[in-house]
Amino acid sequence: MSKINIFDTTLRDGEQSPGVNLNKLEKLEIAKQLERFGVDRMEAGFPASSKGDFEAVKMIADTIKNTSVTGLARSVKTDIDAAWDALKGADEPCLHVFIATSPIHMKYKLQKSPEEVIKLAVDMVSYASKKFSKVQWSAEDASRSDLAFLAQIIEKVIDAGASVINLPDTVGYGTPADYGHMFKYMKENVPNIDKAILSCHCHNDLGLAVANSIAAIQNGAGQIEGTINGIGERAGNASLEELAVAFHIRSDEYPFETNLNLIEIKRTSDLVSKLTGMHIQANKAIVGKNAFAHESGIHQDGVLKHASTYEIITPELIGLSSNILFLGKHSGRHAFGDKVKQMGFELSEDKLKEAFGKFKLLTDSKKEVTDDDLFTILTEIQTDSSAANKYELKMFQVQYGSNNIPTASVELLTPNQDIVQEACTGSGSVEALYATLDKLIDEELELIDYQISSVGGGRDALAEAHVQMVVNGEQMNGRGSAQDVMEASANAFLNAVNRYLIQKHTEEIRKVTTNH
Repeated sequence: MSKINIFDTTLRDGEQSPGVNLNKLEKLEIAKQLERFGVDRMEAGFPASSKGDFEAVKMIADTIKNTSVTGLARSVKTDIDAAWDALKGADEPCLHVFIATSPIHMKYKLQKSPEEVIKLAVDMVSYASKKFSKVQWSAEDASRSDLAFLAQIIEKVIDAGASVINLPDTVGYGTPADYGHMFKYMKENVPNIDKAILSCHCHNDLGLAVANSIAAIQNGAGQIEGTINGIGERAGNASLEELAVAFHIRSDEYPFETNLNLIEIKRTSDLVSKLTGMHIQANKAIVGKNAFAHESGIHQDGVLKHASTYEIITPELIGLSSNILFLGKHSGRHAFGDKVKQMGFELSEDKLKEAFGKFKLLTDSKKEVTDDDLFTILTEIQTDSSAANKYELKMFQVQYGSNNIPTASVELLTPNQDIVQEACTGSGSVEALYATLDKLIDEELELIDYQISSVGGGRDALAEAHVQMVVNGEQMNGRGSAQDVMEASANAFLNAVNRYLIQKHTEEIRKVTTNH
């Protein structure tokens, strides 16, 4: 079995998904789960892109000890310096530096000749190697680059100190045959290729990211880059959980092993989905809610007689539990705290108290509290609510029926600590509620998307709402849960607005600090 390194870029490429805005604590929570999942390297962000990203990368680098932490940099000295400042507290600081190599990128984006691109790449790798023990160099748009030129620049950056060479399919243009051939060509035509590991990074624009990644491994790549749930720019990246399970189930065809702990797949997938606000499609391989569901009578009959007739993957393999009752209304704070730790969450005393309060409220109205319920509670309190004053729902009432005009009344506590009230009508109950909230909130708001789902099953299941909104020109995700659908919807709406306010408040603090 060949050992394959797993490079996770959920916190960098994944966070570039439209509408995803993770705060520092949410990024750290995902990073801790990625460490438990067993990824070899995690790309924590792009430190030079913003002060917020710099701080998040630094926090992760200073905290994570069992996984190598990496930051992204353009071929610019200031980017490399910023990455070093953010990552120098890590056990093994690593840099991922890139430059475009395709003719179209060199001509129109970089406006540089091939010779100039080679010189810049070599100079920046040499500069980075003086700071970082490991430097990964990427040829942006490698899949549309001239192979001979690619071989030439790779040889030179390896001599300059690059220990990992990444050949990304940046625009998702490649097919398994041509993408695999590129890796085979480099193995055969770069004289010093044995001094570096080849890495693949595939985008899913044609739905081929996982297939292309496997083709790269079969042709000499030693590292796969991807994201949890396949999130990322445009159509996303290669889905790491799909690759991990494919290698496990089809080890006869793919003799590759990783350090990934497969039982952590479901928890990792759920955490990323909840914190990013990106729903997992029902028919998504491995982690979709229908992945282990059988509708056909023939299939159901077969599975009842012997599961392997129609199931090649067991739910237990990826950590999908039966979701049985674990705590009840008489459970104490100590037992609750132990369960929180078992689930991998590390909460401050204040956050633990807040979570326990929400749990107790839930047990008053819900007969059985499951792991999924608790997971929802714990992920909901990850926003740093102390960072700024925010809108708080004090009271709401929605009246609607088949013969009535839906009407919503809302009372809010504003960031200025004022109590405001309003009532509005709408063509539906949610529209009336959201129109009322919109009227009470000072920011300019535009609702882009609204989704509602249940957490688990049963009539007393929690409702979970997700919204995408534009707040003063900035796209924000919001999420909220409650046993009442309307309350969950209101919570999600306010969560999106409050995330914007927290972000704005943090930026203002940075400006004041910088000026002084």
